[in-house]
Amino acid sequence: MANILAENLSGKAVMGSDGTELGDLYNITMDLKSGQLHHLLVSPHEQLNPERVTFDVDEAGRLRVPVTNVQAVKDYIVVGR
Repeated sequence: MANILAENLSGKAVMGSDGTELGDLYNITMDLKSGQLHHLLVSPHEQLNPERVTFDVDEAGRLRVPVTNVQAVKDYIVVGR
């Protein structure tokens, strides 16, 4: 995957590999010592059915998508479900 600046990802739409629009990227968590990325924090769309989501949810209701699930970054961030 090509290098992409984090500032270019802010607010980008996140879609499941099955075509479900999950929401918009809120933030990315990482280990400050190693620089390893951990999770995408995704603000879910209101119309998203919570029963169709298998990701953990943080205290603010954002989806915690492991970065290992990211499959592509183009018009959308595509994540495996």
